[in-house]
Amino acid sequence: MRSVTILGSTGSIGTQAIDVVRRHPDRFRVDALSAGGDVAGLAKQAAELGVRAVAVADAARAGDLREALAAAGAADVETLAGPDAATDLAGRGSDVVLNGITGSVGLRPTLAALEAGSTLALANKESLVVGGPLVRAAVRRPDQIVPVDSEHSAIAQSLRCGAAAEVRRLVVTASGGPFRGMSRAELRDVTPAQALRHPNFSMGRVITTNSATLVNKGLEVIEAHLLFDVPFSRVDVVVHPQQMIHSMVEFVDGSTIAQAGPPRMLVPIALGLSWPDRLHDVDVAIDWTQAASWEFAPLDDDAFPAVRLARQVGEAAGTFPAVYNAANEVCVDAFHDGALGFTDIVDTVAAVVDAHASRPGDASSVSGVLAADAWARERARAVVVG
Repeated sequence: MRSVTILGSTGSIGTQAIDVVRRHPDRFRVDALSAGGDVAGLAKQAAELGVRAVAVADAARAGDLREALAAAGAADVETLAGPDAATDLAGRGSDVVLNGITGSVGLRPTLAALEAGSTLALANKESLVVGGPLVRAAVRRPDQIVPVDSEHSAIAQSLRCGAAAEVRRLVVTASGGPFRGMSRAELRDVTPAQALRHPNFSMGRVITTNSATLVNKGLEVIEAHLLFDVPFSRVDVVVHPQQMIHSMVEFVDGSTIAQAGPPRMLVPIALGLSWPDRLHDVDVAIDWTQAASWEFAPLDDDAFPAVRLARQVGEAAGTFPAVYNAANEVCVDAFHDGALGFTDIVDTVAAVVDAHASRPGDASSVSGVLAADAWARERARAVVVG
């Protein structure tokens, strides 16, 4: 039986992970949970799972959390609160730490889990993107990081079919988002409500908007490079609207191994918890008796320049990926607040990245990475205000 800590337990990834645990009680024991501010949901989960400790990111909610735990019959559960609470839990040495936190705030918990020797089931792509060298240096053994993004899980599964020297390229699939096929001119006037209508997944505001701009795919290209040590020139993106194929690996003999399944996250999450083993009946398999058509198309870099920009910042390395990610998070908020147009999101990120080229950046420490993150946010706000 594996002990598990789930960070971001009340979010989409966290709740699905708990569902996997419920259905496999002989395989997993949940020791700790953390959430941003949903104390009622967190307390309910803690009582059901019998955890030892819980953490809430908002220090002001500590009292509310203790009250909610008492009301749920879990008053004896250890309670932590504040911005470092999730990091504390992550570093306690559970067999598996699932990092389902959104944003660069997931970096310290990621490092804590790795340094404690836990297997890191990583759904928080931002921590790898912004702190790539730090995260890679903290890895203690092969397969200590198990990707939970469906695309990177698909690549990890496909890579088991050949040796590293036999890999020609990685092919990351993209749905194309709600605006697939639209020109840059048509994209200028799309609304926040339209951007949140992802064709296949229900996700949070930032991730869903990133899927519409394809910034999410840019982050995934950087993540694929860092996870699998494949040069950017050999990481491609192809638009596949149905998202039945989650990603592919092309080998040197010309064969391509693709991982296919319904456009859901249950299998990647389950593999994150059980890797390298598979659990029984995690999801419903594809029904091959039903007729279906799967489409593939090249990415339109002119309408969606986010991936091209991500390659540039990835090649530049250092703190450039942190700047890209931080500036984008500010721009997404500005877009939803009505202060920025849709196409202005990536244009503004590009302007902040260009400005960063003339200043030093320190990617050798957490403080240096977070300083670049803070600078990028301030610079992006200044650009938005004009």
